[in-house]
Amino acid sequence: MRKLALEYETRLGFSAPVRDHRFQLRCIPPDLPQQRICDLAFDMDPACPTFEEVDSFHNHVMVGHIPEAHASFSYHMSAIAFVDQSLARPSPYKPLYRYQSALTRQGPALEALSGEVRAAIGTSRRVDSPLEQARYVCSVVHERIAYVPGATTVRTSAEEALAGGRGVCQDYAQVAVSVCRALGLLAKYVAGVYAAEGATHAWMEIYQAGRWHGLDPTNDCAIDDSYVKIANGRDYGDCVLEIGVFSGEVDQTQSVHARVSELAADEQ
Repeated sequence: MRKLALEYETRLGFSAPVRDHRFQLRCIPPDLPQQRICDLAFDMDPACPTFEEVDSFHNHVMVGHIPEAHASFSYHMSAIAFVDQSLARPSPYKPLYRYQSALTRQGPALEALSGEVRAAIGTSRRVDSPLEQARYVCSVVHERIAYVPGATTVRTSAEEALAGGRGVCQDYAQVAVSVCRALGLLAKYVAGVYAAEGATHAWMEIYQAGRWHGLDPTNDCAIDDSYVKIANGRDYGDCVLEIGVFSGEVDQTQSVHARVSELAADEQ
């Protein structure tokens, strides 16, 4: 088990004041058997009333409305997480995660890679379980995509990222999810944070023997107790940490900062 201090902050700047700003935030990590969240603190500027709900993927969603004019919007979350991935409990079978979604639909590049992986798995006696197959997929995706910040956007599909051969963690995760689903596996996209990053991160989960198992294709490894889940779904579109609409034709800037640091058992 690890004790982690989490901080997550997003700042939006507008070139002119905006009004009637409605937003949804998925920035609060859920309390799960494998990650216990405590000392949670949240604030935003401008402050406004919010209400909380849980979406169809069991993600925590915070919804709010700022009617007054404002030239910036920011929010900050901090918490302590006790993480022990070995404590994950069985989950019900959900065939939804077997099917491709908007950002994982296959085109020529993904179909070719899926065929290549299927053939390789078919000739190996050591790659037979869903988790072993997914680990092999992660290794292949890790080799085929170069990590290049700015090469893709949040709207880039798995097909586009693979065809271009460049991307970031979102792209690695969506390509791996797409290939795993093409193999008939249940694969889930996950957004969160982990100790080696200064921003948010994305990975995948594979369903085997009644449980979800986390794999990180960006780093070609299984997730460990340094990873904290914030949201999950079929692809990035189900896990957007901040989305909003407002009145005003303006230019917008955004900065995101995430920090995860390990604490000793007796640290606060």
